[in-house]
Amino acid sequence: MDVESVISNVGSVVDIVGVAVIVVGAAVASWIALSTIRSRPGAPVYTPYRRNLGRSILLGLEFLVAADIIKTVAVTPTFESVGVLALIVLIRTFLSWSLQLEISGRWPWQERADRGREGAGDPVG
Repeated sequence: MDVESVISNVGSVVDIVGVAVIVVGAAVASWIALSTIRSRPGAPVYTPYRRNLGRSILLGLEFLVAADIIKTVAVTPTFESVGVLALIVLIRTFLSWSLQLEISGRWPWQERADRGREGAGDPVG
C-alpha cells in the first residue's frame, strides 16, 4: 500500500466521521428535545433544539473540511483541485459562520472580543 492510498483512506475516514458526527448529533439533539417535552411540558424546546443541532452540524462541517483538505492537498495537488478545495472551504466557512450566528446570536469574532472585555478588570492570578 503506497502513501497516496493511505492518505486517501485517512481522508475518507475523516469524511465518514464528519457525517457520523452530524447524524449522531442530530439524533442526540432530537432525543434531548423529546425528553424535555415529555418530562417538562411547556418548557422551551425549539431554541435549545436548534442550538444543539447547529453545534453538531458545525462540528461535522469541521471534520468534512479537514477531510477535503487531506484528500485534495495530499493526494491530488493540481491547480484545479486546489481551486475546487478553496471554493468548498469558502462555502463551508460561510455555512459555519451562519450557523454560529444562529446559535449564539453573534459572529465568531464578536464572541472573542466580548470574552476579552469581561476579564479586563480582573487581576491575573
